[in-house]
Amino acid sequence: MLTARERIERQKANPALLRLHRALSRLISTVTMMNTGAHPDDEQSGLLAYLRLGLGMRVIVACSTRGEGGQNSLGPERLGALGMLRTREMEEAARALDADVVWLGHGPDDPVHDFGFSKDGDRTFDRWGEQRVVERLVRAYRSERPDIVVPTFLDVPGQHGHHRAMTRAAESAIRLAADPNAFPKHFDDGLTPWQVAKYYLPAWSGGGDTYDDEVPPPDTTVMVEALEREPATGVEYDHIGEWSRYYHASQGMGHWRETAKSRWPLHLLIADGKAGPEGSVLDDLPASLGTLAACHELPVSAAENLTVADEAIGKAIAAFPARDAIIGHLLDAARHLGEARAQASASFTALHGHRLERKTKEIDAALVEAAGIFERAAQMPATLTPGKAATLTVDLAHDGAHTAVRIKPVLPRGVAAETVTNTGSKHSFTVTASGDAPYSSLYPAAWWALGGNGGAHIALEADFGNHTAHAVFDLEEPFAVQPANSVSMEPEALIVPIDGSRRVWPVSPRVNGSDIAVSLVADGGWTLAGTPESPLLRAPEVLVPGLTSVTPHVDGREAFRLTPIAYAHVGRLTYRQPETLHVLTLDLKLPQGARIGYVGGGADRVGIWLSRIGLDVAELDAQELAGDLSQYTTIVVGIFAFGQRKDLAAATQRLHKFVEDGGHLITLYHRPSDGWNPFATPPRRLEIGTPSLRWRVTDRDAEVTVLEPDHILLNGPNKITAEDWTGWDKERGLYFASRWDEAYTPLLSMHDANEQPLTGALVSAEIGSGRHTHTSLVLHHQMDRLVPGAFRLMANLVQPA
Repeated sequence: MLTARERIERQKANPALLRLHRALSRLISTVTMMNTGAHPDDEQSGLLAYLRLGLGMRVIVACSTRGEGGQNSLGPERLGALGMLRTREMEEAARALDADVVWLGHGPDDPVHDFGFSKDGDRTFDRWGEQRVVERLVRAYRSERPDIVVPTFLDVPGQHGHHRAMTRAAESAIRLAADPNAFPKHFDDGLTPWQVAKYYLPAWSGGGDTYDDEVPPPDTTVMVEALEREPATGVEYDHIGEWSRYYHASQGMGHWRETAKSRWPLHLLIADGKAGPEGSVLDDLPASLGTLAACHELPVSAAENLTVADEAIGKAIAAFPARDAIIGHLLDAARHLGEARAQASASFTALHGHRLERKTKEIDAALVEAAGIFERAAQMPATLTPGKAATLTVDLAHDGAHTAVRIKPVLPRGVAAETVTNTGSKHSFTVTASGDAPYSSLYPAAWWALGGNGGAHIALEADFGNHTAHAVFDLEEPFAVQPANSVSMEPEALIVPIDGSRRVWPVSPRVNGSDIAVSLVADGGWTLAGTPESPLLRAPEVLVPGLTSVTPHVDGREAFRLTPIAYAHVGRLTYRQPETLHVLTLDLKLPQGARIGYVGGGADRVGIWLSRIGLDVAELDAQELAGDLSQYTTIVVGIFAFGQRKDLAAATQRLHKFVEDGGHLITLYHRPSDGWNPFATPPRRLEIGTPSLRWRVTDRDAEVTVLEPDHILLNGPNKITAEDWTGWDKERGLYFASRWDEAYTPLLSMHDANEQPLTGALVSAEIGSGRHTHTSLVLHHQMDRLVPGAFRLMANLVQPA
């Protein structure tokens, strides 16, 4: 349940008059626009803010992935958990724009997921499947019926391959969505062919610190200009776009713009019908109910009713903020719109019926908002476990504008509600999950600005005289059915040397929740000994390199680890994953005498892994960084850490002295924006390549050439061979060094197909009595994925200077 402060924050961020104004502004236009992208944060937020809040269009963000393969500037969430966090960020970003979201990908187990970086659409489609992505976009076009589609990026060399793939798919889907022979299974679900009227390309470059489009953008055929401010807030639309981008906090988004952007150039690539010079993106589109009234297929009586409904909407908007007047005009609009729908011809309804249906829902939502009926719906607790119950409370505010209100919880399969109280202003229900209720999806398929999100919601009916308005409202926290217990194995992974120097390990299934019995199942010849309270994992007689596992079970079923995710901008979430203790057996030798200080920025778990392989590791906080560094042979600085920790940046000169005096400093990859001054952060000049697209190797199997075969870091204590570069996940590395002081020696060369070799993935320099080594290899990710070569190379890198 939300705290009092959290409720206050939400009320401050979304006051009633702002909600009412935006509910009315939805009624202006009957046009739908869809912006396609590959990741949460790809949307062109300033442009969308203007189209939705300035022109009244319905705006939809179609996103292919959950961003689960990206980085996290906030905390430890990675992969599936990061995808869940970024899904919520996208939903909150859409809320700021009053936009909808449809997802094409459904998390890391779906083929359409964020697998990291690729440099062209072909490599992306190798992983996603081009036909699969196009089919899902065709379904989105047919179900949501956009008039305008605009991808955020161009399909040009120099762009992210995910972006290129989505732009290509967005164009391919235009023709197929209108083809009655394409994807006929859609029609079994009640969908019909749909012709997108206009497909625009952005007439701007997607270049910057990350990308550098190799070809110029197409010519501008129409300019979208937002020269005024949003009436409700008095803020420029581009700044409202940054309000939206603020919610993409895990990606470091949300910037203060001194000068708001007010012009967005577009290039009309595909037009259904007349394609000449345009004065507006709305040219030749049914932009309002009044415009629809001029359609030839419409009977005169229906056209007259649409015209009156459009005029009534205009009067309701002009009456703001006088609620009684607004309600009166909206009731007129609803009545005439209903009559027009009943009188419309079949041909008109086939082409435009969805617009009138949408407008009916929007008028009802505006009526309920103008009447101030709904306050909030809260469930305690927000999360249910199978067989358990919770209390759902719905608070209303009766003000006499309606004669009756009816409330109904809309719940997922296996969950039921029983009414407890049903007074004028307060309704309460007992919500119970059956013993076999399925667990909730971690990745919802869509998010709707009109409500109906979060696994469960409230359906409301309010009578206004002869008109009954229907609206839906979300619970203040997303509803979920989750396992009753979280089981976590301690440790979560074992790194076992193949030399057999150790044969028994204590393991422990930790249970958070009710007191239950956990059984363990081991494979690969490993056995369990000890007692149920203190189990021991015993190695087989013959150790074989590779990965095996120990799986905990509860009542004969697989156990889950539940990981809480909590940030102020997205609220509280719970990530669920099957729990497994992984055991990696490998040929691994550790450097003698290494005493390691680890300085993390919260974005990797390298310090944990170094401890887990048996090294002596101390986490360095501000006090330790200001203390005696000579007690350490090696200091490892995690990814992004110079940008995340002010105490680390302040200790730069101390780190330089640590190196001069004989210490080994290892820096993992940093972006130029992570407080990395190439002339001051490293002990000697070391520049990070930009744009990053040019300074990374995205092929996880790219050939690695050793430039210095005899270098100590590649020979001891582990001899690094070609086998250590096999089985890598996602990519080789990124943010490679581009230029460096002559003190540094590049140790490796690698490149993606058809590109020049890059030598900045691993460089090392003898400086004074010590050494500085910088690597842009994604070793932290490979260790998380239990790639043997990453552990062997990292053990070499942390050896004393």
